[in-house]
Amino acid sequence: MAQGDLYSVLGVDKKASPEEIKKAYRKLARKYHPDTNPGDKQAEERFKEISAAYDVLGDPDKRKEYDRGGLFGGFGGGRPGGAGAPGGFDAGSFSDILSNLFGGGAGGQPGRGPRGPRAERGRDLEAEVSISFDQAIEGAQIPLTVPTSQMCGTCHGTGAKPGTAPTVCPRCQGRGIESQGQGLFSISQPCSRCGGTGAIIEDPCPTCSGSGSVRTVKKYRVNIPAGVRDGSRVRLAGKGEPGRNGGPAGDLYVITRVPESPIFKRKGDNVEVEVPLTIPEAIRGAEVEVPTLNGRKKLRVPAGTKHGTVQRLRGEGPPRLSGKGRGDIHYRFVIDVPASLSDEQSEAVEKLSEVMNGNPRARLFT
Repeated sequence: MAQGDLYSVLGVDKKASPEEIKKAYRKLARKYHPDTNPGDKQAEERFKEISAAYDVLGDPDKRKEYDRGGLFGGFGGGRPGGAGAPGGFDAGSFSDILSNLFGGGAGGQPGRGPRGPRAERGRDLEAEVSISFDQAIEGAQIPLTVPTSQMCGTCHGTGAKPGTAPTVCPRCQGRGIESQGQGLFSISQPCSRCGGTGAIIEDPCPTCSGSGSVRTVKKYRVNIPAGVRDGSRVRLAGKGEPGRNGGPAGDLYVITRVPESPIFKRKGDNVEVEVPLTIPEAIRGAEVEVPTLNGRKKLRVPAGTKHGTVQRLRGEGPPRLSGKGRGDIHYRFVIDVPASLSDEQSEAVEKLSEVMNGNPRARLFT
């Protein structure tokens, strides 16, 4: 397997960050998960391939070894106790690595007996909640209804009819994988008989039809932390789909949807407020009242304030999700120029023009 193949499986660049790799894996895993594609063997094999790639790239140590050529390579010498392939490639090590990535040894290898069905982690779920701008700033407890699965009460998650039990797959001996020899190579892939579960259900449970779980609706009250914004993700560990064969449950990710405030514009950890000033206020200076997230305050506008000048109110912005203090409020002053003038205003502007008769553009031509 050539360098970079695992990155291609997840559709990421070799320089991708751990978060980008994790995001790509989750997206593909949701798309090709067996629960999303029941009975689709190609999707199931693709899911196994994606999981195998993430098993390496999602682990910092394995990823470093893979990038150095230590995984899938064996380049530089033959396998101890066995003859190396031409150029020093270790075909046996290559097969072992593939087998380990798919969760077990290759079928038919001596010294490895059958095992029961493998524990599988439950699928992660996502749900959206709509909250107000004030709730996003202050935090809130929001009711949430989530369609999900729960363990079948009839078969207790085994998928088999009461009084019976799943049997070990005779093809893969419960390993969930099988090997196919191709010259020097032995390629491991999900078992074609059991689909990689390692078990065969001869008599399915009448309630869940052999899946081990039934659809249901769960209700939660979700604590939304103060400081979230539109698109923030709140993780509820263990509230996703239940695992199979004793595996852990997945997680539930709650995505917040927050409408824009007509006054406060989010700018990262801060918010910005546009404060109109009259021409006399900008020229002479003034004390103006401005809104905060908790009421009102007065700001001193210096004489000669220019359009677009920003004043900052430190530590009075939204709470930071990291829990380390609060952001700031930025007040951006904009000079309010009237579109039309009354006769009295026109006269006043004319008098002002006569007094302030300097040319501010003169420096452009010096």
